[in-house]
Amino acid sequence: MDDVQPKPLPEVNLPDLNQVGKPLRRVDALGKAVGATVYAADFTMPNMLHAKVLRSDRPHARIVRLDPSQAKALDGVACVLTGDDVKGAKLNTDLPGQTGREARSGSDAPVLALDTVRYVGEPIALVAAETLDLAEEALRLIDVEYEDLPAVFDPEEAMKPGAPILFEPDNVVSRYTIRKGDLDAGMAEADLVVESTFRMPFVEHAYLEPDAGVAWVDEQGVINIRVATQVVEHFRSIARALGVPQNRIRIRGTMVGGGFGSKEDITVEIFLAFLTRETGRPVKLVYTREEAFLATSKRHPFTITHRTGVKKDGRITASQIEMVADSGAYPYLTPYVLLYATGMATGPYKIDNVRIDSVAAATNQTFTSAFRGFGGPQAALGYEQQMDEIARALDLDPLEVRRANYMASGDTTCTGQEVSSAVWSEECATRVLAALGDRTPDSPTRRIGRGLANTFQSYGRIMWFHDTSRAWVGVELDGTVVIRCGVPDIGAGQSNSVCQIAAEILGVPLDRVTIYATDSAVTPLAGTSTATRQLYMSGNAVYSAASKIRARLARRAAEYIGVSEENILLENSRAIVTDDPSRFIELDALAKMCAAEGIELSHLAQFNAPFTDGLDPETGQGDIWPDFTFGAVAVEIAVDIETGQIDLLKCAASHDVGRAINPAAVQGQIAGGTHQGLGYALLEEFVLEEGRIRTPSLAEYMIPTIFDFPETDVIILESGTGVGPFGAKGIGEPALTPAAPAVANAVADALGIRIPELPFTPKRVLEAVVEAREKRTL
Repeated sequence: MDDVQPKPLPEVNLPDLNQVGKPLRRVDALGKAVGATVYAADFTMPNMLHAKVLRSDRPHARIVRLDPSQAKALDGVACVLTGDDVKGAKLNTDLPGQTGREARSGSDAPVLALDTVRYVGEPIALVAAETLDLAEEALRLIDVEYEDLPAVFDPEEAMKPGAPILFEPDNVVSRYTIRKGDLDAGMAEADLVVESTFRMPFVEHAYLEPDAGVAWVDEQGVINIRVATQVVEHFRSIARALGVPQNRIRIRGTMVGGGFGSKEDITVEIFLAFLTRETGRPVKLVYTREEAFLATSKRHPFTITHRTGVKKDGRITASQIEMVADSGAYPYLTPYVLLYATGMATGPYKIDNVRIDSVAAATNQTFTSAFRGFGGPQAALGYEQQMDEIARALDLDPLEVRRANYMASGDTTCTGQEVSSAVWSEECATRVLAALGDRTPDSPTRRIGRGLANTFQSYGRIMWFHDTSRAWVGVELDGTVVIRCGVPDIGAGQSNSVCQIAAEILGVPLDRVTIYATDSAVTPLAGTSTATRQLYMSGNAVYSAASKIRARLARRAAEYIGVSEENILLENSRAIVTDDPSRFIELDALAKMCAAEGIELSHLAQFNAPFTDGLDPETGQGDIWPDFTFGAVAVEIAVDIETGQIDLLKCAASHDVGRAINPAAVQGQIAGGTHQGLGYALLEEFVLEEGRIRTPSLAEYMIPTIFDFPETDVIILESGTGVGPFGAKGIGEPALTPAAPAVANAVADALGIRIPELPFTPKRVLEAVVEAREKRTL
């Protein structure tokens, strides 16, 4: 894969725009830079109580006795709640923010364990006290007596007869089957069958800002919860758990200091709601870093086996894939993570004959749920390592094997879904390989390896969930623009993107746009900041609303100036005549004119994603997502064969983002996502032993810093073919997916032997070095 020349790009005609496509300073940048942004943990109120959560220290046990009397008697303790006090309330853990769809059966989890705990960290009791120290002291005074129960910690063991049952009837949380073409015929056509098994671990989200919030009851009796969340629509599930009408719960989202999927789940907000209702006072709850490790979801561990039939030229004739995932103690979003992994299991390749069987099972491990990529990274670690194993078996260049199998626009995925947008897999791959430059030579103790990974990742939600997003856009009488949209900004620039879209359409500078976001009571609901959906969904909603207003403004300006509406351009806060810029009307004057004549200067728009009916239950054929983002990462690494240490020397990442609304933000997403994926491969080892966390903080669990890896060479491609506004595609999750498999392939290239399990710790590397020497591949 050395001396690769970038494949020429197809001709694309993207018009130069005024606001979109420019690396403008984000609307949230100044507040964050000077420390003025008030994050969830920064907020306080008068007369506020402090909360703590008592959690199980057993992986599976019956609660024989729970006595909070001493804690309740402690001076300064305002409230202690147990499962009995909340009347066995259940929390719905199904995919949040759905539009009227019934929750999945079996998706409830207890708010507080009532009689049985199923994992270490399961909440048992809540305390609210005058100070944080008192709340912590009260926790120590709660007396809990357990009777240990048999536990299971491996998903394959959990599905065997006689295993402890956590999820009736057989611990199977979810199962999928995909059948495409004729597998047997495809295997018979093959010259060689390559079989490999790969294992992926638990991963901690490790966001900068631990979970935090403050709740209070306002003068209308509404429970307000100011919280760091990816989903303001959680007010519905909270209302259900409390047994109150939905309009009595108000979520006030904050700027989020990182979520990566964990804040898609309900965390502190449900506890705050119960405590503030019980006490009638404001209550604050902030997780410590150690509590966040203990109490929140993780990335799913997977075991993936590929059995691939290939011709001598590298063309794939058949693919059989088996996947087993660990759900942990409760389902949460496991059925959907498994669906994503299954639907993307064959990668960005055209394979006519496919058989996939996937299953997820419940165990007494910490629960697993959403994490950036949502099953896509695990799938990619399977299919991209398998592509290199095919190349090794056939003695072919890994890029040539990929070239023989890349899908093109109009081809179908393993579920039969046609890909209608551009597929620039080879364009991305050749550019990242070329960006690595000359290969670093080996030394006596260091072996150099290079790895490539091509991936595709969906953006937008599962289409049979009938996803919608709403946005209100208005022009004020001074020509400024206001957006009201419930989009949670989780640090990726969601708010800024919709502001740039509105600024472009209405012809104003970005600093003339203000957004009010993430309030379930006063901003139109925009759905979750998950699934790389906000630019696509809320971006299109804002585009639609702003376009309606623009049409009204252009019509009135044309009448005033005396030209046709088609000759009016909104630009630089003016409505100008396109072929004679000296003829114009200022936007503020135009707005006043419209207001005086009763012409609406605001519009509420709803954008609906395509609605489908789901997959065929027998074959798994059908459409799942609105579209896909294609990309690639290439790395060069050095393996110290004496210490097992791996150093990343070079890294390049390229993605077709359709249209970069803000190139600086896109570059940040690609660089940051790649960095996170590199940590997945090289550093992040979340150790559980019989359900107990052995890496409970950032002192034991290593995440990458800016000093650990060199700067990623980011190459942004723009095909203009996405289904987002201005032809944009999503990039938030796709940015992470290719990095880890690229590293895995580089390590195999350096050692001549594959390490089938992440992360590539020095211990695993040294074991592989011994094996490589025995097999004479090193």
